[in-house]
Amino acid sequence: MNVRRPPVAILLAALFLVPALAHPQQDVSEFEKRISKLNQQIRDIKAKIQEGEKKESSILSTLSRIGLTKKLIRSELAANAVVLERTNGELKALRDDKARRLADLEKEKQSIEKTLVTLYKFGRFDFLKFALRAENAESFFTESKHLTFLARTQETIISGYLTALAELGATERRLEAKRKEAADLIRASEAKRRELEAEEKKNRDLVAEVKRSRKSYEQALEELAESAKQLQDLLKKIVDEAYSLPFSFVPLYEKKGKLPWPIQGPIITAFGLQKHPRFNTITQNNGIEIAPNKEKAVIQSVHPGRIVYADVFEGYGNLIIVDHGMAYYSLYGHCSEFLAAKGDAVKAGQPIALVGDSGSLNGECLYFELRFKTRALDPLQWLRGR
Repeated sequence: MNVRRPPVAILLAALFLVPALAHPQQDVSEFEKRISKLNQQIRDIKAKIQEGEKKESSILSTLSRIGLTKKLIRSELAANAVVLERTNGELKALRDDKARRLADLEKEKQSIEKTLVTLYKFGRFDFLKFALRAENAESFFTESKHLTFLARTQETIISGYLTALAELGATERRLEAKRKEAADLIRASEAKRRELEAEEKKNRDLVAEVKRSRKSYEQALEELAESAKQLQDLLKKIVDEAYSLPFSFVPLYEKKGKLPWPIQGPIITAFGLQKHPRFNTITQNNGIEIAPNKEKAVIQSVHPGRIVYADVFEGYGNLIIVDHGMAYYSLYGHCSEFLAAKGDAVKAGQPIALVGDSGSLNGECLYFELRFKTRALDPLQWLRGR
């Protein structure tokens, strides 16, 4: 049965109207590792939020829950960003391969047209007419051999173009699906940012209420005192479980008055007994709070050591404790994000976290402590003068 095939001009035109099929070759293993790590963080934060909901509500627990929710949203935003990065990479690979295919087809266009024109020129295989036109027998047999070969390749050529058309159509659908996936991720991220803004407003409103209301402030002080006792218990446990650091270091006590600052910025809460200027209450501060000079300020370890704690601690937000050996410790609270994990060895000046407002009643700042065993030390006697 004879099958009528589309004219060559239509085939060639269609080839250049449909985008080409692409096969992204990028290694996705690194993306999968990053997404897997973020998804594990999301599960851990959700578990902590659920655990916190079982506790009796208080000012600090509410602040902690808001902080965890903000951390959860940031982790979800980070996961979305990784997926979007991968999706954009796949889109680029598809577009690049599409351009390559179109370039290859352009190169073949002239030779294909020449082949088909030759076949049509000789009356679609009318060899009798051609034989009558041939100048001699040798010419006839030579040219007829060429034409027979061309006739045989015609089927392959046309079939190849039809296959390419189908693949190009499939690529266009894949491209459109990827574009939609990227757009959906962008919309989801925008929604998450609005959620984050709402949580930040809750945090600001609660802190403003504590500062405005004597009753709320005194309640917060009682809760902070209880959190300080719990932190003391944690440090006692850490001291009891202390082990020798697996590297040589200069003892911290030899650096008294010479330690680098964990961040640059003014001190907003001093060490020791402090009197509230409005409510006249007296509080004991075991550390200092430093306001950052810039946004997304990086917190640096003040001395070599090993991180022995990196988790949420009520009243201190995201808290890091670094063991510097010989029972000396530094503590960094209210972090927004950890840049190092429990068990990591750190150097002096190494970034370990970002400044945040988790668990803070004073907005974005770093809560910083130095301890010898469980005894709080005045950081200003140890940090470098400025």
